[in-house]
Amino acid sequence: MNAPIPLLKSDSDPAETAEWREAFTALAANAGSTRARFILDELVRLARSHQLDWQPDLNTPYVNTIPAHAQPAFPGDLGLEEKLASLMRWNALAMVVRANQAYGELGGHIASYASAADLFEVGFNHFFRARTPQQGGDLVFFQPHSAPGVYARAFLEGRLSEADLLHFRQEITAPEQGARGLCSYPHPWLMPDFWQFPTGSMGLGPISSIYHARFMRYLSHRALLNCEGRKVWGVFGDGEMDEPESMSALTLAAREKLDNLVWVVNCNLQRLDGPVRGNGRIIDELERLFAGAGWNVIKLIWGSDWDGLFASDSSGALTRTFADTVDGQMQTFAAKDGRYNREHFFGQSPELASLVQGLTDEQIDRLKRGGHDIVKIHAAYAAAASHRGQPTVVLAHTKKGYGMGAAGQGKMTTHSQKKLDAGDLIEFRNRFQLPLTDEQATSLSFHKPHQDSAEMRYLLEHRERLGGSMPRRETACDQVAVPEMNQYASFALQANGKEMSTTMAFVRMLGALLKDPGLGPRIVPIVADEARTFGMANLFKQVGIYSSVGQRYAPEDIGSVLSYREALDGQILEEGISEAGAIASWTAAATSYSVHGFAMLPFYIYYSMFGFQRVGDAIWAAADQRARGFLLGATSGRTTLGGEGLQHQDGSSHVVAATIPNCKAYDPAFAGELAVILDAGMQEMMVEQKDVFYYVTLMNENYAQPDLPEGVAKDVLRGAYKFASYGQASGPHATLLGSGAILNEVIRAAEQLASEGMRVDVISVTSWSELARDGVAHGQASHLHTLLEQTQGPIVAASDYVRAVAESVRAWIPAGRSMRTLGTDGFGRSDTRAALRAFFQVDAMSIAAAAKKLLN
Repeated sequence: MNAPIPLLKSDSDPAETAEWREAFTALAANAGSTRARFILDELVRLARSHQLDWQPDLNTPYVNTIPAHAQPAFPGDLGLEEKLASLMRWNALAMVVRANQAYGELGGHIASYASAADLFEVGFNHFFRARTPQQGGDLVFFQPHSAPGVYARAFLEGRLSEADLLHFRQEITAPEQGARGLCSYPHPWLMPDFWQFPTGSMGLGPISSIYHARFMRYLSHRALLNCEGRKVWGVFGDGEMDEPESMSALTLAAREKLDNLVWVVNCNLQRLDGPVRGNGRIIDELERLFAGAGWNVIKLIWGSDWDGLFASDSSGALTRTFADTVDGQMQTFAAKDGRYNREHFFGQSPELASLVQGLTDEQIDRLKRGGHDIVKIHAAYAAAASHRGQPTVVLAHTKKGYGMGAAGQGKMTTHSQKKLDAGDLIEFRNRFQLPLTDEQATSLSFHKPHQDSAEMRYLLEHRERLGGSMPRRETACDQVAVPEMNQYASFALQANGKEMSTTMAFVRMLGALLKDPGLGPRIVPIVADEARTFGMANLFKQVGIYSSVGQRYAPEDIGSVLSYREALDGQILEEGISEAGAIASWTAAATSYSVHGFAMLPFYIYYSMFGFQRVGDAIWAAADQRARGFLLGATSGRTTLGGEGLQHQDGSSHVVAATIPNCKAYDPAFAGELAVILDAGMQEMMVEQKDVFYYVTLMNENYAQPDLPEGVAKDVLRGAYKFASYGQASGPHATLLGSGAILNEVIRAAEQLASEGMRVDVISVTSWSELARDGVAHGQASHLHTLLEQTQGPIVAASDYVRAVAESVRAWIPAGRSMRTLGTDGFGRSDTRAALRAFFQVDAMSIAAAAKKLLN
């Protein structure tokens, strides 16, 4: 649609303006769009050279980016696709409403999918390619509240049964009825063969899609896996764009020229409680944001029925009126009928009224917004898929609760609408011309056309052309051999008292692993912006930092052994100061075994405080996606990072890590323990292919590293082993448990107590959470209980974390034994390590004092 361009309201010389307009119109008509764009660019440069303090407006008129004359021919059967979309809407609605009729507490959402159904269906019928042996397939992130629509399509495809649909949000009771429970939102952990990406925590899907698209480029540039031609599609909500994670990586996508990335933002103008931007226009705001960030923006606002109105609008009244209509009013228009819209929208001026003079109220009511017009959607998607050099966002204007009529379309309460009365159901049936009797409609019967019907043949044939059903999660990938521990960690296993930090030990092991011809190329080292802090600068030259354009400059430290080196085939992902970006990169690598059928092993090392505390929700989503990899919490604990203070000192990450079922969390004190843990994790993830990931805390404190005692490897992995005994057996007995940074304080306390005539056993706790889980599983036969039965006396348990960490194992202490836990509860402080440990009472003196008090 070529809408007339309205004149500016204040024009000091309209005649001159008219001449300029006519000249440019003639240029575009005679010389073409390329020449016209060139002249505009030249004028912009000229204006800037004269420092006119002017920038082009980032907003375009409130019309479709792709005019009607530029639309490609629609390649499908429009009638059949509209019928199929209507069936999806109905079955999704029936599923949610029936669940809530049976159990009013289950919840669910109808309105989001009602607005997005056509956006989904065009993708399913024409663009979303599944993975096959011949092609890698596309990645699709589905708007979480629209999950019922995806289930509805899977039902028609034969992937889900009617019994399954009857058990929406009933995952525990469904198996008792011989059915499969359908989870509320996309959750790979709960439906591991169905959902590929978890998007239910709003905002995490958008940032994850960006880093998945970038990781595909990383795989291609490193010649590990050819991802050319594959797309990452994301269907998200306009209200979701308020989440900071949704917006935080837009510039990265543009900077990396990720033209393999397409976002479709479903702009139904409503979030959960009301308008997204009641007093403004969210599509205008998003256009400015995305265009300013460097994205290609396609506005999909009005359906085909509006083309004639725009063509007839010689005065530009429509464009002017839309420019002055805020979303709150647009929502009201969506909620009202054709008569209301005739009077209150088209009745605003004689020019508007004349445009709809020949239309009935029903025809006005049926004027579609762009996101409900299959032909317009296809044109937008085709343009997005073919665009090169930029990521693309399609801003699709829709109505929330589309087709729900008075029961929910455009209403403030529509997000939570879960029930419809008989009249509403009949109206919905009529609105979409569904082949249902009154009784079938009011009883919410699911409808599936006969297998030989035109609708079913069309649906299945189109998915077959695109590789099969989606979403679909697969896990088949080759095992990757892990080198023997002695090949990369002999220095740690036989440390012989050499001083080093566990961070230093990890980096040394990582450097050796990177050299392994089999596993090495699969390793993905990831840092936010602290590689030098963690002693990883030596890896810059060894494997390089990934850059999609290589290195176009001579680094300042080019003569240094540790000089900064970027490369197209670089292996390190250095994400800048963005923990959210780094964890998104880690997730992309950690799920590559499933997403691409090609296992990778990411090691993300970061300040431990900025892991679970800062991006804990993203880590939880990675767990849902069944990630495999290592998270390394460096400078861990509350007393090892002396001078940094409150915001940098971690005392709680092990509490949070313990809540994630498939996360194994370890707090090793010594390099030998760390080697055993890394080896076990690599074996589980790369060889045994278990859906687990490891969180390992590391210290930056240098101290003497002992040899790993013989025969303790299994106990290290179970969470604790007997490190040593001090003093004579004839004295009073005590048992000290310690982990991580505080184990050395425990050892010093044991030596002090032994000098005073006591017998002290020291237990090195490598994982409090693994001990607690083992206790739940085995009770009094647990590993910790058995280990402590070999010791005597009261027990003192100390760590560099809050007392709740050590308290988690209290239930498995042998009967009759007293126990006191010491930890670093409260806020951190800035001071020396010695002062901090004395302050929190986790130093050797405090530990010894606690043991003696228990003996008295």
